[in-house]
Amino acid sequence: MTEPTRDLLLHPVRLRIVQSLLGRQLTPQEIRAQLYDVPQATLYRHINQLAQGGLLEIVDQRPVRGGVERTYAVVEEKVSLGQEDLEGATPDELFRHFATFVGTLLTDYAAYLATSDLDLAADRVGFRQVPIWLTAEELDEMTAEMGRAVRARLRNQPSPGRRRRLFTTIVMPDDRAAVPD
Repeated sequence: MTEPTRDLLLHPVRLRIVQSLLGRQLTPQEIRAQLYDVPQATLYRHINQLAQGGLLEIVDQRPVRGGVERTYAVVEEKVSLGQEDLEGATPDELFRHFATFVGTLLTDYAAYLATSDLDLAADRVGFRQVPIWLTAEELDEMTAEMGRAVRARLRNQPSPGRRRRLFTTIVMPDDRAAVPD
């Protein structure tokens, strides 16, 4: 039996590999330059697992010093987890997956904070949590609107003035709040 997509994707190193490839095509050496804290053998093992699991595809190959250098890309429709991917997971598994996701956010933010030219205002860095009252249908509509806005920009290519940015959303109910009369 193959490893479920959620377990394959929601591993700390594999999630970072996928995130480094989103919207780009990179060789393992280029990925390694971004994930410099991951040992090379570990990185290659996880890249192979993602490729064997169908989450990465080889988009180019070229001979290099008696070997073959592969260029990988994300199979975008496979790396977005839906509710069906999370069904059947225990609460402990779901918490572990969410902790992996949040841990990756912390790693990304720490890397940003380590830059020498740190300027949160100029870089448009922000994080906030806003409680809003929505029916399930209103939430679906808002999510679809946001999805359309993001998808319209996913194919943007690097150019002067453009900077790769990480856009993260987390949606969950707050059942601690009282329901209004």
